[in-house]
Amino acid sequence: MNRRKKLNQILRANAKKASAKLAPKNKDTYVSKADRLKLAEANAEATTESTPEAVHPSETV
Repeated sequence: MNRRKKLNQILRANAKKASAKLAPKNKDTYVSKADRLKLAEANAEATTESTPEAVHPSETV
């Protein structure tokens, strides 16, 4: 590989990295597995407390 091509390759790579840093982040922040379980439990408790017990149509008295 000649000198000019190698320099252009290095400069192009550095420019690509710099523009990638400036690009907006589309990724959500990482939530650990333990935190996800805690959130799921909290949501499950909130939904069971807020909704009354459902009566199935087949259970008529």
